[in-house]
Amino acid sequence: MEEILALRIFKTFVGIVGILGNGLVCIVIGKVSAMQTRTNAFICHQAVVDLLGATMILLQSEAPLPDPVPNDALGWIVCHVWFSNFVLFLLYVISTFNLLSLTMERYFAIVHPFKYQKAFANHPRLKVGAVMAGCWVFATVIKCYNLTIFKVKDGACASSAEYRSKVIGSLTAILQYVVPVAVMLFAYIRIGVELKRGAARVGPAPAAASGPATGASAADTSQPAGMVESLLRARRNTFKMLWIVFVTFLVCWTPNQVIFLMFNLGWTLQYDEWYYLLSVAMVAANCCVNPVIYAFKYRQFRKGLREVFCRGRINRENPSNSATFTQTTR
Repeated sequence: MEEILALRIFKTFVGIVGILGNGLVCIVIGKVSAMQTRTNAFICHQAVVDLLGATMILLQSEAPLPDPVPNDALGWIVCHVWFSNFVLFLLYVISTFNLLSLTMERYFAIVHPFKYQKAFANHPRLKVGAVMAGCWVFATVIKCYNLTIFKVKDGACASSAEYRSKVIGSLTAILQYVVPVAVMLFAYIRIGVELKRGAARVGPAPAAASGPATGASAADTSQPAGMVESLLRARRNTFKMLWIVFVTFLVCWTPNQVIFLMFNLGWTLQYDEWYYLLSVAMVAANCCVNPVIYAFKYRQFRKGLREVFCRGRINRENPSNSATFTQTTR
């Protein structure tokens, strides 16, 4: 149980909002067939992982720990798994790698469309599932290092920093943060350049036109101009939304990862200091912000929300609009 009242209130709030918000994302993508694309599959996986992370935050805020901590198997689990935040940060890192996978899916779809089409020509669902499974496996391998940070000592969980490996610890920080950030930043720059080129080739799009599902594959230059313009608009919308998700990720993650890297390089870290607690709180907040971003910046998600929650009311008020509404959301 979290002993600091302000932090406990914050974690409880983040946990509840994260569970509700990410659960809503999963429901919308699961129920609206138009949203069941490769891009949204990764978004749904992101929501599932963040939902589990929010659940862990809520449990850590409310669940009491044994006092004193027994020097047995239970004590090992309490210190090495629970107190070290192994499961929580494992979910955070899985979320990071899924965001990286989502970014690269959009990168290849827009920058290298022919390679993208060829890669997903056969068994696309199996390949998407394999990428998601890889996020879990790779994150688990990296975060095993967290199991060594604490130990049972005199009935409490104490830091075992004297036994840490500077090489392994630094490599962990680089693999779970520096490398994904560098790759995603490169991908977003290239996507932005390609979208500008595409807009220059097509020309300005009518402001009133509505875009198709963002999971569509590469634009075919032989398509009518209106279809290409709609596809470009949909891609720009998705790009802007993912860019905001990425920047939010940077803001929430950077302080904690800088502290973690300094700790592994030999800096003495006090786990009850305000700056460390604030950094953990910022990482935790990242679990609940993405649904808010989708609601305000992802046009297709808003359409899905209307289809899930408003279709019945629209049909009752004007049954003749039912078919038209369904068509425009697909």
